[in-house]
Amino acid sequence: MQVSNGFSRQGMSVVAFWLTAILVVIADQVTKVAVRHLMPLGSAPRPFIPGVIDLYRVENTGAAFSIGRGATWVFVLCAAVAFVVACYLVWNNELPFSLVLSLGCVAGGGVGNMIDRVATGSVTDFLATTFIDFPVFNVADIFVTCGVLTSLVLYLRWEATEGRSEHNNVDGGLHA
Repeated sequence: MQVSNGFSRQGMSVVAFWLTAILVVIADQVTKVAVRHLMPLGSAPRPFIPGVIDLYRVENTGAAFSIGRGATWVFVLCAAVAFVVACYLVWNNELPFSLVLSLGCVAGGGVGNMIDRVATGSVTDFLATTFIDFPVFNVADIFVTCGVLTSLVLYLRWEATEGRSEHNNVDGGLHA
């Protein structure tokens, strides 16, 4: 289907995916640079949203909840695979725009943390909840977590309503 500006719906989805991913990477990296510049490692927490979130800089060599400390290249590989899968899904399917955006969030967040891992061997985390005991996290973590959950729900809904019924060819295979 052509859109009035000459782009196909699929082309617009690809552009939206890349713009979302790039904006997430920029937001993640800018916040991490600011925290690394303004907060020495291990310094006392600083209130960000009083009673909700403090800024507290740590360097995490693991994944969520510090699981897998020191397995940097495993996490880099996982992020790369997730990125490739997201690109494949967006490129090869006419997905709902909301799903394209959520996949862009997952991809951008994964790349943001991957940049840290490759450049320094750890990920800069700096958001610490004060109302519950929860691991310190960063902007990329927020986008990955929310993006994965949202993408899963949206993909399952798309798959149930339109994916298989409207996008199957005669022999049952999914086509672009």
